Amino acid sequence: MRKRFDFDRERLRSSHAQAVSKLLKERHPSGHWEGELSSSALSTATAITALAMMERSRGTVEADDRHCQEAGIQWLAKNVNEDGGWGDTVLSLSNISTTALVWAAFAAVTEASKRHIPLMTEAEAWLSQRAGGVNKTALSNAIIQRYGKDKTFSIPILTMCALSGRFGKGREAWKTVQALPFELAAFPPRFYAALKLPVVSYALPALIAIGQVRHFFRPAGNPLLRAIRNLTRQITLQRLTQIQPSNGGFLEASPLTSFVVMSLAGCGLHDHPVARAGSRFLRQSMRPDGSWPIDTNLATWVTSLSVQGLGERGLQTLQHEDKDRLLTWLLNQQYQSLHPFTQAAPGGWAWTDLPGGVPDADDTPGALIAIHALSEDPKSNAAKAEMGIRWLIDLQNRDGGIPTFCRGWGRLPFDRSSADLTAHCIRAWQLWRDWMPASMQGEIDEASRRALQFMLKNQSSEGFWIPLWFGNQHVPGEHNPIYGTVKVIEGLLALKQKKYPDIRAAIQKGLIWLLDQQNPDGGWGGALDTPSSNEESALSVLAITRALRSERLANPTLEGRSIHALERGTDWLCRRIEDGNSTQASPIGFYFAKLWYFERGYPIAFIASAMHEVYLYAEEVDAQQTDT
Repeated sequence: MRKRFDFDRERLRSSHAQAVSKLLKERHPSGHWEGELSSSALSTATAITALAMMERSRGTVEADDRHCQEAGIQWLAKNVNEDGGWGDTVLSLSNISTTALVWAAFAAVTEASKRHIPLMTEAEAWLSQRAGGVNKTALSNAIIQRYGKDKTFSIPILTMCALSGRFGKGREAWKTVQALPFELAAFPPRFYAALKLPVVSYALPALIAIGQVRHFFRPAGNPLLRAIRNLTRQITLQRLTQIQPSNGGFLEASPLTSFVVMSLAGCGLHDHPVARAGSRFLRQSMRPDGSWPIDTNLATWVTSLSVQGLGERGLQTLQHEDKDRLLTWLLNQQYQSLHPFTQAAPGGWAWTDLPGGVPDADDTPGALIAIHALSEDPKSNAAKAEMGIRWLIDLQNRDGGIPTFCRGWGRLPFDRSSADLTAHCIRAWQLWRDWMPASMQGEIDEASRRALQFMLKNQSSEGFWIPLWFGNQHVPGEHNPIYGTVKVIEGLLALKQKKYPDIRAAIQKGLIWLLDQQNPDGGWGGALDTPSSNEESALSVLAITRALRSERLANPTLEGRSIHALERGTDWLCRRIEDGNSTQASPIGFYFAKLWYFERGYPIAFIASAMHEVYLYAEEVDAQQTDT
């Protein structure tokens, strides 16, 4: 018999209803959710530098570009942290990467440094304290140390410092900027994994453009390598043109697009079609306040999360026409042809409905789960679901884990297999399994078995898992074990105990660790004694409730602890709803290479999902108590 769940049922019903109402109000007029990404000092700095470099290369001033530069400078000046540095978002702690980029941007934009001397003095003091100086050697060493072997972001930062003039003039300015082997992009894409490029898979545009500008200013000393790079310049520029989205924005990301544009302009290629299209994207991406977000939007991802957040009860409040329109919109986001950027096969979903999106292994299972929830008869959408499932299974690495974009790119952090993505895929596979043909069911079972072994192998001795695309700035190493552990527990709970007997011990160990991380106020942050957030608290409540509903704890003491934690966590969430703070977002998202964001849609989607699960659990407890 279930133990009592002592939480005020009327308060629970009211809070759940308010959360659903707020979530529904966030819908876009077209019926789906678009969310809103945080403004970013990093994006703003790179965007205005790209436009400034285009201006320098042209030798003429265009009013629109100058307006964007001035608006961006003013926004950055208004949003400096008290310590004199900048973080990626207005809620982020200062970091060396963003502060260095802002410092470079003020040098790139005409007269900006001279008009903001006190601001630049404080920024240089901040950088000197962290890097030991603002000379190119000290700053380069500090930035390279931050990213290690992964050059995806360290080289672009140093490139921008060199282009802006912060590292001096001419060839000497590029002394500490390592060369990128852009000539490798001349090979067919199927060879990229074997070539072991020094950047992650989706940074190919930066590899080409930044590699070329560094070669332009400081060619290789080896005459053979220099000749090869000269010969492959046009070939790789053609490749860059082929992979640029129709709207000009690579991955819909202002920083990546900016690095490409400023690098081409630095080579004198301001009139190249890629530079022109990229500049147009940047101008159109500026917000009215003069800032740029890290990416245009996460519409597909936020819509999938919101559908799951509504749950069965919330979806019942939608009109039939609204549900159909939402389902059609999500189905239409599935890629039906080979992706020109990553060469990904048809079948996946990206994070956005815009041209710069790329199919990946978090948005694809998210969309599959949401489509199942929206389908009155899942069989009617089984063919498209099978395409998505096939896409995910084909992505699975040899280690059994799932990477983000490309199979086999296992060398750098953001291309490796990830426990949270792998768990997300398991949830989608298991949800759709019974609707698949027998042959596909067998493949799902084998893929799930391999995925399970990967997750078990990657559970820490303490019980937690580290995720890939989410972090917490208050946790050492900026990891987010709360998010990772919650997601893996959800994935493990989706597996059938009889078929996968190894999961119970892993679930219990992960759950015990999660319970130990609850803060005295009843919420959760990235770990114990870090500030409680809406996102992490809601996700933790969700995982604990699902574990209780699964009846897999088989341990009265653990069940009692879980119920007590759930009562405190639910109270924390209810207080946030009652106080009007349920939409307050925290910077828990990584875009790539420790590039932070927060998303307005996350808190209320996560809270609504948690409250729905608690509501169902309370009903089950009450029903059993009544029967007894």
